[in-house]
Amino acid sequence: MIDWGWMGDHVDELASRLVQHLYLALIALTVGFVISFGLAILAVRRRRLYPPVTAVAGILYTIPSLAMFAALVPITGLSLLTAEVPLILYTLLIFVRNIVAGFDAVPAEVIEAADGMGYPRGLRMWRVELPLAVPLIVAGVRVASVSTIGLVTVSGAIGDRFGGLGFFIFEGYRRGFPTEILFGAVPAMVLAVVVDLVLVAVQRRATPWSQPVGAAVQGDSVTSRAVASV
Repeated sequence: MIDWGWMGDHVDELASRLVQHLYLALIALTVGFVISFGLAILAVRRRRLYPPVTAVAGILYTIPSLAMFAALVPITGLSLLTAEVPLILYTLLIFVRNIVAGFDAVPAEVIEAADGMGYPRGLRMWRVELPLAVPLIVAGVRVASVSTIGLVTVSGAIGDRFGGLGFFIFEGYRRGFPTEILFGAVPAMVLAVVVDLVLVAVQRRATPWSQPVGAAVQGDSVTSRAVASV
């Protein structure tokens, strides 16, 4: 049975844990994206590097989260680094694959048009290829965000300082108090859904040309926008 009175008495702590949850997720997503973007660009320019990069990222992704947190505690202690390293590593595979897929999806004729107008390779990437790669990149950000928000709850296993909403889940389980478990689990699920919806809205605002207005003309509209930007 849910103890509504207990929930009412802990609203302030819920707000504090929610902010902490977002803070931990934001650090992991930002650092993970920066690292992944560099690796992805390297893989796009030197294709032979793509298989080993994704292979290593895939191996890291398959390591159970609790095992990775536990393995880091003797090395880095109960610190922010212990919480963030696994969260960052779990984003790499998602980000790298989607960033590379985004650049691969750029139409060849757009690249040829940019080359024909004398764009250097680096400028072409930033001015032409990157804007067209944004939809798939944002799709990767959405998946990584939802995944990371879920994983932050697991970091509660290393202590209340870095558990975010997961603190309530682990504390409720330890005390055998279902209300506290739900107090952490439900807001975490709602947070993941809200963040995903926000990112969908951001994607639509940032790439209006990528929205389907008819299957027959979608490809032409994307190409036309890219050529116009050149």
